[in-house]
Amino acid sequence: MTTITSTSSPIETKTPIDKPLLEIQGLTKEFGGLKAVNNFDISIYKGELVGLIGPNGAGKTTVFNLITGIYSATQGSIKYKDTQLVGLQPHEITRLGIARTFQNIRLFPSLTVLDNVRIAYHTHAGYGMFDSILRNRHYQKAEKELTEKAQEFLSVFNLHTRQGVIAKNLPYGEQRRLEIARALAASPELLLLDEPAAGMNPKEVASLMDLIHFIRERFNLTILLIEHQMRVVMGICERITVMDFGEVIARGTPQEIQNNEKVIEAYLGRGAAALSQKLQEKRSHVTGS
Repeated sequence: MTTITSTSSPIETKTPIDKPLLEIQGLTKEFGGLKAVNNFDISIYKGELVGLIGPNGAGKTTVFNLITGIYSATQGSIKYKDTQLVGLQPHEITRLGIARTFQNIRLFPSLTVLDNVRIAYHTHAGYGMFDSILRNRHYQKAEKELTEKAQEFLSVFNLHTRQGVIAKNLPYGEQRRLEIARALAASPELLLLDEPAAGMNPKEVASLMDLIHFIRERFNLTILLIEHQMRVVMGICERITVMDFGEVIARGTPQEIQNNEKVIEAYLGRGAAALSQKLQEKRSHVTGS
Protein backbone atom coordinates (compact mmCIF):
# COMPACT_ATOMS: atom_id res chain seq x y z
CA MET A 1 0.00 0.00 0.00
CA THR A 2 1.28 3.46 -0.90
CA THR A 3 0.98 6.15 1.73
CA ILE A 4 0.95 9.68 0.38
CA THR A 5 2.76 11.87 2.87
CA SER A 6 5.06 14.86 2.78
CA THR A 7 8.22 14.39 4.83
CA SER A 8 9.80 17.76 4.17
CA SER A 9 8.89 21.10 2.67
CA PRO A 10 9.53 21.38 -1.07
CA ILE A 11 12.14 23.87 -2.19
CA GLU A 12 10.95 27.30 -3.18
CA THR A 13 9.38 27.49 -6.62
CA LYS A 14 11.38 29.50 -9.11
CA THR A 15 9.65 32.17 -11.18
CA PRO A 16 9.02 30.65 -14.61
CA ILE A 17 10.03 32.39 -17.82
CA ASP A 18 7.34 33.25 -20.36
CA LYS A 19 7.90 30.20 -22.56
CA PRO A 20 8.14 26.64 -21.27
CA LEU A 21 11.41 24.80 -21.79
CA LEU A 22 9.36 21.67 -22.51
CA GLU A 23 5.76 21.85 -23.72
CA ILE A 24 3.72 18.73 -24.48
CA GLN A 25 0.21 18.97 -25.93
CA GLY A 26 -2.29 16.25 -26.82
CA LEU A 27 0.32 13.49 -26.63
CA THR A 28 -1.12 10.06 -27.40
CA LYS A 29 0.54 6.68 -27.86
CA GLU A 30 -1.38 3.62 -28.98
CA PHE A 31 -0.14 0.04 -28.94
CA GLY A 32 -2.63 -1.80 -31.10
CA GLY A 33 -5.99 -0.86 -29.63
CA LEU A 34 -4.54 0.17 -26.25
CA LYS A 35 -3.91 3.83 -25.48
CA ALA A 36 -0.92 3.77 -23.13
CA VAL A 37 -0.90 7.58 -23.11
CA ASN A 38 -3.99 9.58 -23.97
CA ASN A 39 -4.07 13.34 -24.60
CA PHE A 40 -1.21 14.06 -22.20
CA ASP A 41 -0.28 17.71 -21.55
CA ILE A 42 2.48 19.25 -19.47
CA SER A 43 4.52 22.47 -19.45
CA ILE A 44 7.86 22.66 -17.65
CA TYR A 45 9.78 25.89 -17.20
CA LYS A 46 13.52 26.41 -16.97
CA GLY A 47 14.89 25.59 -13.51
CA GLU A 48 11.82 23.69 -12.27
CA LEU A 49 11.81 20.30 -10.56
CA VAL A 50 8.54 18.63 -11.52
CA GLY A 51 7.23 15.22 -10.46
CA LEU A 52 5.29 12.80 -12.65
CA ILE A 53 3.57 10.14 -10.54
CA GLY A 54 0.87 7.51 -10.78
CA PRO A 55 0.19 3.82 -10.10
CA ASN A 56 2.07 1.11 -11.97
CA GLY A 57 1.01 1.03 -15.61
CA ALA A 58 -0.23 4.62 -15.60
CA GLY A 59 1.92 5.52 -18.63
CA LYS A 60 4.70 7.53 -16.99
CA THR A 61 7.69 5.76 -18.52
CA THR A 62 5.91 5.73 -21.88
CA VAL A 63 5.86 9.53 -21.69
CA PHE A 64 9.64 9.51 -21.09
CA ASN A 65 10.11 7.14 -24.04
CA LEU A 66 8.09 9.49 -26.25
CA ILE A 67 10.06 12.56 -25.16
CA THR A 68 13.39 10.85 -25.85
CA GLY A 69 12.39 9.33 -29.20
CA ILE A 70 12.40 5.69 -28.14
CA TYR A 71 8.71 5.54 -29.09
CA SER A 72 7.06 7.55 -31.85
CA ALA A 73 3.89 9.40 -30.89
CA THR A 74 0.56 8.37 -32.40
CA GLN A 75 -0.44 12.01 -32.22
CA GLY A 76 0.39 15.18 -30.32
CA SER A 77 3.22 17.66 -29.96
CA ILE A 78 6.45 17.65 -27.90
CA LYS A 79 8.33 20.95 -28.10
CA TYR A 80 11.69 21.54 -26.47
CA LYS A 81 12.83 25.16 -26.74
CA ASP A 82 10.45 25.54 -29.71
CA THR A 83 11.95 22.51 -31.50
CA GLN A 84 9.48 19.76 -32.36
CA LEU A 85 10.80 16.45 -31.01
CA VAL A 86 8.20 14.18 -32.59
CA GLY A 87 9.90 12.36 -35.45
CA LEU A 88 13.47 12.90 -34.20
CA GLN A 89 15.84 10.05 -33.35
CA PRO A 90 17.09 9.54 -29.76
CA HIS A 91 20.63 10.74 -30.56
CA GLU A 92 19.25 13.90 -32.17
CA ILE A 93 17.19 14.63 -29.06
CA THR A 94 20.21 14.04 -26.82
CA ARG A 95 22.22 16.56 -28.83
CA LEU A 96 19.47 19.14 -28.31
CA GLY A 97 20.08 18.97 -24.55
CA ILE A 98 17.87 16.22 -23.07
CA ALA A 99 19.27 13.30 -21.06
CA ARG A 100 17.62 10.57 -19.02
CA THR A 101 18.13 7.70 -16.64
CA PHE A 102 16.15 4.47 -16.68
CA GLN A 103 13.97 2.62 -14.20
CA ASN A 104 16.32 -0.36 -14.53
CA ILE A 105 19.93 0.77 -14.34
CA ARG A 106 21.53 0.74 -17.79
CA LEU A 107 25.25 1.05 -17.22
CA PHE A 108 27.91 -0.79 -19.17
CA PRO A 109 28.33 -3.33 -16.36
CA SER A 110 31.67 -4.81 -17.47
CA LEU A 111 33.37 -1.44 -18.03
CA THR A 112 35.00 0.67 -15.36
CA VAL A 113 33.34 3.63 -13.68
CA LEU A 114 35.65 5.95 -15.62
CA ASP A 115 34.88 4.37 -19.00
CA ASN A 116 31.13 4.61 -18.37
CA VAL A 117 31.49 8.38 -18.11
CA ARG A 118 34.08 8.66 -20.90
CA ILE A 119 31.59 7.05 -23.30
CA ALA A 120 29.08 9.82 -22.60
CA TYR A 121 31.76 12.45 -23.29
CA HIS A 122 32.53 11.01 -26.72
CA THR A 123 29.72 13.07 -28.24
CA HIS A 124 32.13 16.00 -27.68
CA ALA A 125 35.28 14.11 -28.73
CA GLY A 126 36.21 16.37 -31.63
CA TYR A 127 37.84 13.69 -33.78
CA GLY A 128 36.58 11.43 -36.53
CA MET A 129 36.81 7.78 -37.49
CA PHE A 130 39.96 8.41 -39.54
CA ASP A 131 41.73 9.83 -36.46
CA SER A 132 40.63 6.91 -34.28
CA ILE A 133 41.88 4.35 -36.82
CA LEU A 134 45.30 5.99 -37.11
CA ARG A 135 45.44 6.92 -33.42
CA ASN A 136 47.25 10.05 -34.45
CA ARG A 137 48.33 12.98 -32.31
CA HIS A 138 44.95 14.68 -32.60
CA TYR A 139 43.23 11.50 -31.40
CA GLN A 140 45.63 11.03 -28.48
CA LYS A 141 45.28 14.64 -27.34
CA ALA A 142 41.46 14.48 -27.49
CA GLU A 143 41.39 11.17 -25.61
CA LYS A 144 43.60 12.60 -22.87
CA GLU A 145 41.29 15.61 -22.52
CA LEU A 146 38.23 13.34 -22.39
CA THR A 147 39.78 11.26 -19.62
CA GLU A 148 40.67 14.36 -17.60
CA LYS A 149 37.15 15.75 -18.00
CA ALA A 150 35.60 12.43 -16.95
CA GLN A 151 37.86 12.27 -13.88
CA GLU A 152 36.90 15.82 -12.89
CA PHE A 153 33.26 14.93 -13.34
CA LEU A 154 33.53 11.83 -11.17
CA SER A 155 35.03 13.93 -8.38
CA VAL A 156 31.88 16.10 -8.40
CA PHE A 157 29.86 12.95 -7.69
CA ASN A 158 32.36 11.64 -5.14
CA LEU A 159 33.14 8.68 -7.39
CA HIS A 160 36.74 9.61 -8.27
CA THR A 161 38.18 7.02 -5.89
CA ARG A 162 36.08 4.36 -7.64
CA GLN A 163 37.07 5.17 -11.23
CA GLY A 164 38.88 1.86 -11.78
CA VAL A 165 36.09 -0.29 -10.31
CA ILE A 166 33.99 -2.38 -12.70
CA ALA A 167 30.53 -0.79 -12.71
CA LYS A 168 28.62 -3.96 -11.79
CA ASN A 169 30.74 -4.28 -8.63
CA LEU A 170 29.59 -0.94 -7.23
CA PRO A 171 26.99 -0.87 -4.43
CA TYR A 172 23.49 -0.24 -5.76
CA GLY A 173 23.31 3.38 -4.59
CA GLU A 174 26.63 4.20 -6.27
CA GLN A 175 25.45 2.57 -9.50
CA ARG A 176 22.49 4.95 -9.48
CA ARG A 177 24.83 7.87 -8.85
CA LEU A 178 27.05 6.76 -11.73
CA GLU A 179 24.06 6.52 -14.05
CA ILE A 180 23.08 10.11 -13.21
CA ALA A 181 26.70 11.23 -13.64
CA ARG A 182 26.86 9.60 -17.07
CA ALA A 183 23.60 11.28 -18.12
CA LEU A 184 24.93 14.68 -17.05
CA ALA A 185 28.21 14.16 -18.93
CA ALA A 186 26.19 14.79 -22.10
CA SER A 187 25.69 18.40 -20.86
CA PRO A 188 21.87 18.43 -20.86
CA GLU A 189 19.59 21.28 -19.84
CA LEU A 190 16.65 18.94 -19.20
CA LEU A 191 17.19 15.77 -17.15
CA LEU A 192 14.57 13.02 -17.00
CA LEU A 193 14.93 10.77 -13.94
CA ASP A 194 12.94 7.52 -14.09
CA GLU A 195 12.49 6.12 -10.56
CA PRO A 196 16.01 6.94 -9.33
CA ALA A 197 15.16 5.79 -5.77
CA ALA A 198 13.98 2.32 -6.85
CA GLY A 199 15.61 -0.36 -4.71
CA MET A 200 17.32 2.10 -2.37
CA ASN A 201 17.36 1.88 1.41
CA PRO A 202 16.29 4.92 3.52
CA LYS A 203 19.86 6.21 3.89
CA GLU A 204 20.46 5.98 0.14
CA VAL A 205 17.13 7.74 -0.53
CA ALA A 206 18.14 10.65 1.71
CA SER A 207 21.48 10.92 -0.11
CA LEU A 208 19.68 10.82 -3.46
CA MET A 209 17.40 13.71 -2.47
CA ASP A 210 20.44 15.77 -1.51
CA LEU A 211 22.11 14.81 -4.79
CA ILE A 212 19.13 15.92 -6.89
CA HIS A 213 19.08 19.28 -5.10
CA PHE A 214 22.82 19.61 -5.67
CA ILE A 215 22.92 18.74 -9.37
CA ARG A 216 20.04 21.05 -10.20
CA GLU A 217 21.92 24.00 -8.76
CA ARG A 218 25.42 22.89 -9.82
CA PHE A 219 24.50 22.20 -13.45
CA ASN A 220 21.61 24.68 -13.84
CA LEU A 221 19.20 21.86 -14.69
CA THR A 222 15.51 21.50 -15.25
CA ILE A 223 14.32 18.12 -13.94
CA LEU A 224 11.30 15.92 -14.63
CA LEU A 225 11.12 13.10 -12.12
CA ILE A 226 9.16 9.83 -12.11
CA GLU A 227 9.16 8.28 -8.66
CA HIS A 228 7.04 5.91 -6.56
CA GLN A 229 8.60 6.84 -3.22
CA MET A 230 6.37 9.63 -2.00
CA ARG A 231 9.06 10.76 0.45
CA VAL A 232 11.15 11.83 -2.54
CA VAL A 233 8.33 13.33 -4.59
CA MET A 234 6.76 15.29 -1.75
CA GLY A 235 10.14 16.32 -0.39
CA ILE A 236 11.78 17.86 -3.46
CA CYS A 237 9.23 18.50 -6.23
CA GLU A 238 7.66 21.93 -6.66
CA ARG A 239 4.81 20.81 -8.89
CA ILE A 240 3.38 17.36 -9.50
CA THR A 241 1.38 15.87 -12.38
CA VAL A 242 -0.51 12.65 -11.66
CA MET A 243 -1.40 10.02 -14.28
CA ASP A 244 -3.74 7.06 -14.19
CA PHE A 245 -4.62 4.77 -17.11
CA GLY A 246 -2.62 6.96 -19.49
CA GLU A 247 -4.38 10.23 -18.63
CA VAL A 248 -3.65 13.20 -16.37
CA ILE A 249 -5.98 13.14 -13.37
CA ALA A 250 -4.45 15.90 -11.23
CA ARG A 251 -1.89 18.69 -11.14
CA GLY A 252 -0.70 20.84 -8.28
CA THR A 253 1.71 21.42 -5.44
CA PRO A 254 2.68 18.52 -3.16
CA GLN A 255 0.20 19.72 -0.56
CA GLU A 256 -2.63 19.90 -3.11
CA ILE A 257 -1.81 16.47 -4.54
CA GLN A 258 -1.68 14.62 -1.22
CA ASN A 259 -5.23 15.83 -0.43
CA ASN A 260 -6.67 15.23 -3.91
CA GLU A 261 -9.49 12.66 -3.88
CA LYS A 262 -8.77 11.39 -7.40
CA VAL A 263 -5.14 10.77 -6.48
CA ILE A 264 -6.02 8.97 -3.25
CA GLU A 265 -8.54 6.83 -5.15
CA ALA A 266 -6.00 5.98 -7.87
CA TYR A 267 -3.45 4.82 -5.31
CA LEU A 268 -5.56 3.42 -2.51
CA GLY A 269 -9.02 2.75 -3.94
CA ARG A 270 -12.44 4.37 -3.60
CA GLY A 271 -12.87 3.39 0.02
CA ALA A 272 -9.76 5.31 1.05
CA ALA A 273 -10.86 8.34 -0.96
CA ALA A 274 -14.28 8.32 0.69
CA LEU A 275 -12.72 7.99 4.13
CA SER A 276 -10.37 10.88 3.39
CA GLN A 277 -13.32 13.04 2.33
CA LYS A 278 -15.23 12.23 5.52
CA LEU A 279 -12.22 13.07 7.68
CA GLN A 280 -11.78 16.41 5.91
CA GLU A 281 -15.48 17.21 6.35
CA LYS A 282 -15.23 16.31 10.02
CA ARG A 283 -12.19 18.56 10.49
CA SER A 284 -13.98 21.39 8.70
CA HIS A 285 -17.03 20.97 10.94
CA VAL A 286 -14.90 20.98 14.10
CA THR A 287 -12.91 24.07 13.09
CA GLY A 288 -15.97 25.82 11.69
CA SER A 289 -14.25 26.52 8.36
